[in-house]
Amino acid sequence: MREFTVPPLDTSPLVGGVADAVFDRARDDPGHIALGRKDADGIWRDISSGQFRDEVLSLAKGLISQGVRFGDRVALMSRTRYEWTLFDFAIWTVGAQSVPIYPTSSTEQVLWILHHAEVSACLVEHEDHAMTVGSVIGRLPLLKRLWQLDAGVVGRLVAAGAHIDDEVVHRHRRAVTPDSTATVIYTSGTTGRPRGCVISHANLMFEADTLAARWAPLFRTRPSSSPATLLFLPLAHVFGRMVEVAAIRSGVRFGHQPSLREAELLPDLRTFRPTFLLAVPYVFEKIFHTARRRAEAEGRIGPFDRAVEVAVRYAEAVEHRAFGLGPGPSASLRMQHQFFDKAVYTKLREMMGGRVRHAMSGGSGMERRLGLFFAGAGVPVYEGYGLTESTAAATVNPPERPRYGTVGQPVPGTTVHIAKDGEVWLHGPHVFAGYLNDRKGTDSVLREGWLATGDLGSLDDDGYLTITGRKKEVLVTSSGKSVSPVVLEERVRAHPLVSQCLLVGNDRPYIAALVTLDQEAVEHWLRMRRRSPLGPAESVRDPELETEIRRAVVAANSLVSQAEAIRTFRILAQPFSEEQGLLTPSLKLKRRAIEEAYTAEVAALYR
Repeated sequence: MREFTVPPLDTSPLVGGVADAVFDRARDDPGHIALGRKDADGIWRDISSGQFRDEVLSLAKGLISQGVRFGDRVALMSRTRYEWTLFDFAIWTVGAQSVPIYPTSSTEQVLWILHHAEVSACLVEHEDHAMTVGSVIGRLPLLKRLWQLDAGVVGRLVAAGAHIDDEVVHRHRRAVTPDSTATVIYTSGTTGRPRGCVISHANLMFEADTLAARWAPLFRTRPSSSPATLLFLPLAHVFGRMVEVAAIRSGVRFGHQPSLREAELLPDLRTFRPTFLLAVPYVFEKIFHTARRRAEAEGRIGPFDRAVEVAVRYAEAVEHRAFGLGPGPSASLRMQHQFFDKAVYTKLREMMGGRVRHAMSGGSGMERRLGLFFAGAGVPVYEGYGLTESTAAATVNPPERPRYGTVGQPVPGTTVHIAKDGEVWLHGPHVFAGYLNDRKGTDSVLREGWLATGDLGSLDDDGYLTITGRKKEVLVTSSGKSVSPVVLEERVRAHPLVSQCLLVGNDRPYIAALVTLDQEAVEHWLRMRRRSPLGPAESVRDPELETEIRRAVVAANSLVSQAEAIRTFRILAQPFSEEQGLLTPSLKLKRRAIEEAYTAEVAALYR
């Protein structure tokens, strides 16, 4: 199949802007709990719709008092926290445009974004960020204000705007139309300089409202249980912003967590107790591997692994029934599933707070087996696909018929087209207007309303999309064999000891791999074998560890022909990191940078 369309939902036309939802909800139900915010003692405190509206209004007055006007651009450089959402909606309330900056951005990246976007005011989280901006402020003549969250800027802005009448703010808000620019989000830039994607209020509202309506099981729960989600994705990323907007517009209580680290994230999941999650595959991989390590440490690895097999078989049988390919789980399988639900799956769900029953995953591909496991364990993960240029999700697996291993069907109102060279093209109301001040770049991806994504994929007979790689990332060996690295890399990463995998082989005689280790997993693996701890350098040379990684490579090679297989690999002492410039803030591999950083190691693979 070359093209598939899902008709739009029957919804009312979009009017106004994103911030209107804050005021409409506060008017209709001021006591509704809109957000949760953790206080200094680590206790989650409820914030009502009325309270949030008042805070947004007061901060909007403060912005106006400091000269922020309709159409101005205000940069936000912070981790995911409550104040980011507060500023976002205050900025949108006065008709200004927010420009997110990843908190880990380098000085040159910060300078480029602030200069290119012609930012007039910048909010940073702490002193280090302030020093980063301060070091280049002399080269930014349009930047008039620099505010620091941890220095009490919210209170000062609220005080500065206290004399401004409410109606002044509302005049700004009512001037916003759906086609007004809401935000300029800079791509994370796996290659080249980041480009500013111009995202309108209509883009955000269409995306948020469509997802909330079509995937109602996530955004609505039983009357006795209010929907809630914990936002731990970076708000500088389009996925995180979509979650923020969708939660406010659909009345979902949500909180903020600034870290994806297991030691910080899991405790907040247990105390906030979300009903659904929106995350990247990395989070689900971490939850699974943590659960498995705990089971092994407690001497229950055998039952755990059997529970995994039962969950996978059960979910696969349910999937086959949904597509008319089988009768569903047998009586014996249902009994085994029921037993392990009490013995294993309940404990997994408790790790996520005990109330999670649905999840969405995006940002990169999730292995089919992992998706089947979570579905069988009572938490179906609806995998999706999208880009900054498509305002997050363009396709998502439908809740009634997910097909694991694919990224689902087009969201309502969207068409997916596969070009002759296999490139995925998208068309729909969520497609962006273009790149800021970059007509040549815009023309290279927008073709008469179609977004050429740069990704390669295929559509099955039911319209489910499978992403097979990036056009620019296809490896071509010296013998002329083309290999898309993504599938092999994901399969190697499925091994619990592997953290990252990068394939190389362009203009070389065969495919090889650079592999990094998950240090926590290695430490656990050694303890289970009563072995002494190994340092990173020792791990690289350990024969038993190498044998384990070889098993992962052999398993991955079973998916492809001999010509496409990984011939050899090298274990590296340190993982690729954002600080080294080897990962994007959304954890994507910067392939060119990695190959340059490990030139000697790559060369050794071909001796």
